[in-house]
Amino acid sequence: MTLFELALKNIRRNMKSYSLYIGSTVFSILIYFTFATLKYSEDISGMAETSKQIKGIMGASAFVLMIFVAIFILYSNSFFMKKRKKEVALYSLLGVRKKSIGFLLFFENMVIGLVSLGIGVVLGFLLSRMLLTILLKLMGLDIVAGFAFSMNALINTCIVFFIIFLFTSLMGHRIIYRFKLIDLFHAEKKGENVPKARVITAVLGVASLAIAYYLALQDLTESQVWRVLGLATPIVIIAFTVLGSYLLFHSVLVYVLSALKGNARWAWKGLHMMTASQLLYRIRGNAKTLTLITILSATTITSGGAVFGVYYNAEKNVRDYTPYTFMWEGEKQAIDTSIIESEITFYSKMIRVALDKYEMEYVVIDEATFGKLAKDLGWSDIQKLRQNEVFAIDAFFDERWSEKLDSVTINKVEFPVAKFYNKVLFNVETLGGNAIVVPEQLYDEIKSDETLIQAVQVTNYKNQSAVSDRLAASTENFSSATADYKNTIESLGALLFVGSFLGLVFLVATGSIIFFKMMTEAEEDKAKYAILHKIGVSKKDMNRTIRGQVGVIFTVPLVLGLIHGGVALVAVSNMFMMDFLVPVVIWMLAYTMIYAMYYFATVRSFIKTIRRGYLEG
Repeated sequence: MTLFELALKNIRRNMKSYSLYIGSTVFSILIYFTFATLKYSEDISGMAETSKQIKGIMGASAFVLMIFVAIFILYSNSFFMKKRKKEVALYSLLGVRKKSIGFLLFFENMVIGLVSLGIGVVLGFLLSRMLLTILLKLMGLDIVAGFAFSMNALINTCIVFFIIFLFTSLMGHRIIYRFKLIDLFHAEKKGENVPKARVITAVLGVASLAIAYYLALQDLTESQVWRVLGLATPIVIIAFTVLGSYLLFHSVLVYVLSALKGNARWAWKGLHMMTASQLLYRIRGNAKTLTLITILSATTITSGGAVFGVYYNAEKNVRDYTPYTFMWEGEKQAIDTSIIESEITFYSKMIRVALDKYEMEYVVIDEATFGKLAKDLGWSDIQKLRQNEVFAIDAFFDERWSEKLDSVTINKVEFPVAKFYNKVLFNVETLGGNAIVVPEQLYDEIKSDETLIQAVQVTNYKNQSAVSDRLAASTENFSSATADYKNTIESLGALLFVGSFLGLVFLVATGSIIFFKMMTEAEEDKAKYAILHKIGVSKKDMNRTIRGQVGVIFTVPLVLGLIHGGVALVAVSNMFMMDFLVPVVIWMLAYTMIYAMYYFATVRSFIKTIRRGYLEG
């Protein structure tokens, strides 16, 4: 039997152990190939305005995915190599040369990688139409996606993953030269010393997270820290978050588990003592894994939640700055009267207003025009002007950095501002966001060029692209809520697509890492559970302790990741001044539900491994 034939036999024999690794790798290849296919898609290229943007997004996402998948495959492969060390030692003991064993491991890894690559590419091609349809739907485009095989995408994917699998295979080849025979035989038995709880480390962990949260929630415009550190602030926040998470698991978790062990009422109930001891015994190794899982979860929740939040609020953001479906400068245009909800024609002038340090241009309208526009937009706090007063409007006003008008000088006469509105009255693209409302007599006295403006509201504004395009070609200073919404949805839809699928890859990787970790521990614990079975411990009690042990490894990083992500999303929502509550809750629930599926799959596999162990015993 040749080494290659032996490698194929080993793969078939260990298929159950490799199934999740292969499945996760196939999923990663599938998503990468899909991104590469969409990058070269003719359907995307046909959209002249968004083609370059989407291709840029897909290209950047594919690069991020490539780096992440490479790290994930290397990390996953290390778990399986630890499991295979005893087998490698047996080959060596039987007289097989190290060179031959190295080539055997090399062949195994390459075959698994190439099989995964083939399956991933085939599934990616079959699913590309569905994924392209999802992308186009998120972008609000009525284009029918078709099957399209991209040779460029295939070559790109094959080269990237062939290099990744070649590197992991060479690492497997080297393992036989890096360890002594006795080390390979006892690789699975190597444990860790029970760590001692250190007050300083625990305090530093909590303090690091507190500092990270404090910096993240600072107001960018007023924070002294942001002024000093500048663009380095996010890096500092991430560093404190990672450090705090690690120290939290490394020391604070030790305190909690030690306290539970010291509580006789809890510790001597069922197999609680064993669960706490098992977690304490492996705490240092688990701390690294739990920190990695927490950061992956927080990254997925933050990036995905932010993109989904912005996408969810897309329509509101458009209407906030483009309240009228169409607005332009000039005469009326022919529009189908059956779709018109309201139509207002008015005149405006422009003046320059001196502020403390600079001057700004303001649109000036009379009180009657203001009343018509405000009523049409549903404003409820419309007041009456006195002869010596004016109203001020600033759609972009923010008390953190904006200057609030108290008075305005017009024709060398100062007029107090009776009412200040921080709402948008016009389409910002046409008339801007600043306006002064004056009495009719004062408006007539202002010596400035007068401009005729048309404001139109239509029904079902999202689907009036044909009307919008025609008006854009025939008018001046034109603005359109229809066009703004279309452009916003196209760009955000592409980002949501990318964010969702990268989030899925991160989530699959997160669940897989925990699964690999727990399955490795299950193999090590088989003998212990076999002893418990022999002394009469019920299956129910053993299953309960397994669920508890696996539950801690899953739940703790999930909860901390949700907290990290929640704080980051609060900071993002404050920065963009948007309400992310609903989309973020939806995103977190979806993440938690998929994450829970991995928990149940891990518990089921752990119990199967343990049961097989004591049945064999």
